[in-house]
Amino acid sequence: MKKIYLLLLALFLTSVTFAQVNVTADISSNTNWSASNVYLLDGLIFVNDGATLTIEAGTVIKGKLQSNITTGDGASALVIRRGGIIMAEGNASSPIIFTSELDDVTNPNDLTSSDRGLWGGLILLGRAVTNQPTTENQIEGIPVSEDAKFGGTDDNDNSGVLKYISIRHGGFSISGVAGDEINGLTLGAVGNQTVIEHIEVFANFDDGYEWFGGTVNSKWLVSAFCGDDGFDWDMGYRGKGQFWFLIQGTDEAGRGAEQDGGDDNETGTPYATPYVVNATYIGAGETSSVPGGDGNDFALIFRDNSGGFYYSSIFTDFVQTGIEVEDLASGEDSRSRLENNQLALVNNLFYGFGNGNTLANIATQDFVQTHLTANNNQMVDPQINNISRDDSESLDPRPNQSGSASTGATQPADPFFDAVEYYGAFDPAIGLWTHGWTAISTYGITRVEDEIYINSVPENFTLNQNYPNPFNPTTKIVYSVAEASYINLTVYNILGKEVAQLVNGFRNAGTYEIIFNAEELSSGLYLYTLETGSTRITRKMTLLK
Repeated sequence: MKKIYLLLLALFLTSVTFAQVNVTADISSNTNWSASNVYLLDGLIFVNDGATLTIEAGTVIKGKLQSNITTGDGASALVIRRGGIIMAEGNASSPIIFTSELDDVTNPNDLTSSDRGLWGGLILLGRAVTNQPTTENQIEGIPVSEDAKFGGTDDNDNSGVLKYISIRHGGFSISGVAGDEINGLTLGAVGNQTVIEHIEVFANFDDGYEWFGGTVNSKWLVSAFCGDDGFDWDMGYRGKGQFWFLIQGTDEAGRGAEQDGGDDNETGTPYATPYVVNATYIGAGETSSVPGGDGNDFALIFRDNSGGFYYSSIFTDFVQTGIEVEDLASGEDSRSRLENNQLALVNNLFYGFGNGNTLANIATQDFVQTHLTANNNQMVDPQINNISRDDSESLDPRPNQSGSASTGATQPADPFFDAVEYYGAFDPAIGLWTHGWTAISTYGITRVEDEIYINSVPENFTLNQNYPNPFNPTTKIVYSVAEASYINLTVYNILGKEVAQLVNGFRNAGTYEIIFNAEELSSGLYLYTLETGSTRITRKMTLLK
């Protein structure tokens, strides 16, 4: 049945024609991009101060190859200047996709995880504080002839909203000089009123993400098969992140996370002290021989006087060692940040490193080993369900439900962080939050379904209480079918209006679990009802946003 559905979906998609809109000029007034069009970036496209670019859910934006650009720019990219706003709100069923003009997004087999550097990337520039000697600086990769300044004095600056965005196959060097490649998502001094949630960077030639100062927070980030580091911060970044996921390829990869403190001024303040909670970083494989200058040598490196905090995260399957903390002969360094309580690794799990599976193997510096032990970091197998990097198997980065990573996690006392029991980025008890909207899902690298059949035959029809409850925005619903029946599972608001139909079809006897995503609903009390024949069971659940 699933194959028939996918065939019908493919036929439908290929029968729909989208108008192609060539974008050659900067955006200086409020502009809307519609999902009924495909937008082709011809060179560097800037959203100027005072303008808002609104992008509809389901819209596809493509960057021209350097050889096809007519504007004279060195690469195609979308740049939000200081004072410009981007309102790009996709959803789980209709993500916004940034990709190369070579990418037929209806055909998941035309490009692969090795196709990198086909266009530039997405760049947000804000007015938050950095630790550089001058208040404003030019973002890397953009020629100084263009106004691509970032920085200021407003940590509460707002550059807009990014939700359910997939950024694919980027990272081309605008100048043609090695090192000027663009990150998948570049965040220059972006302020904490900007919303960044459910973002994927897939097959970027340079880093997946890089923060240059600023205070922007983020949740549910994916860095998959990028050619350099997964997550990189610099210039005094001080934001918060939760549920970050990294998977590296075996053909090319850098470090899991490169944590830099300064650039021109490494001793400048504010220091880089971001918080990362519930991350899962999977390297290129502990026995792989990934090429490249940096190689896959560290899961984490702190340098240039960077601080920062990691809590309840999983680091596994890296070629060499786990952690290095800069320790200079004199002056300020990342060791100073650790000894001044501005750098800490707390309650994390490490396992599967090429150099061995003891704390001494993954942290060769004595003071780092002492710190790891004192802060409840453990060398324990997190029991990831399955690590795979192509569509021959199914990548399932959730920890086993009964394993060591399923309970015992802690989070800082900050309302930004969701309080969860599990380590890493994924709840072992429900489906993947990457399902459906990411390239790793649509390319078939992960094949964890929204609904999972549990092979058991119950005695009665049952409908369990959803978990978690209250929830935001996803929750798991488990129901049991005593005999083969036609099933309806429907969600209603408190007024009795249907808001979602989760199941409408025949089910064999057994127990099932399904993920309900309420991203588009408002907070409140909802009812969910299981109906089959004369059986009707209703329960309540609460959505809190």
